[in-house]
Amino acid sequence: MTGLAGKTALVTGATAGIGQAVATRLADHGAEVVVHGRDSRRGAELVSAIAGRGGRARFVAADLSVAGDVERLAAEAGEVDILVNNAGVYELAPTPETSADSVDRHLAINTRAPFQLVAALAPGMVERGHGAIVNVSSTAATSVAPIGAAYAASKAALDTLTRYWATEFGGAGLRVNGVASGPVRTPGTEPLLAAAGDAMDQVTARGRIGDPEEIADVVLFLVEEHSSYVNGAVVAVHGGERSLLPG
Repeated sequence: MTGLAGKTALVTGATAGIGQAVATRLADHGAEVVVHGRDSRRGAELVSAIAGRGGRARFVAADLSVAGDVERLAAEAGEVDILVNNAGVYELAPTPETSADSVDRHLAINTRAPFQLVAALAPGMVERGHGAIVNVSSTAATSVAPIGAAYAASKAALDTLTRYWATEFGGAGLRVNGVASGPVRTPGTEPLLAAAGDAMDQVTARGRIGDPEEIADVVLFLVEEHSSYVNGAVVAVHGGERSLLPG
């Protein structure tokens, strides 16, 4: 599996959950992966695991809530052919219980950091005449709920940026797409899933929560040449929406 041989990929939020699955999948297919996260220990463990599978990876730590750290991450990543904006924060609370700091944190990590990374790295892709960017979004951007408005707004903004960037850079050989993930079982979502019990398995037509690897497979498709005519799409990967109507 060497379809990405010779390419370098930066995956943000890669030390757990969907990001870890994406980083591993891209490395398995030949890409050299720049693994981003905040925890150096977990970063080293993932780099070692990828090497153990015959892949290549290196770790760069950065706090995406700090604009200067995002700029440093882009500089240390260097020339990349693939950018996966996966890192995100979600604090699901009603609006009156959501602080201004929480709103700022959602927008900084989920929206501003991807904007900065694209601004820094897309020009190099354009100069080289090729590149692929995938923004990992959420079905929360389009499916409303009584809580989590700040999170949903930050992801809806990312979906809009995806379409704008696809138009801005598409004529220069760079493709930009999104993956709107439904509920997925990760270390971060485990407490929520545990509290909801079996009820969470009924929120999708598939009758179960998704696995990180299922999201990673769609990301892989969007960065490979098999999807060469896909640009500006936000692909919903949620197991199918279940109707709330009786019968």
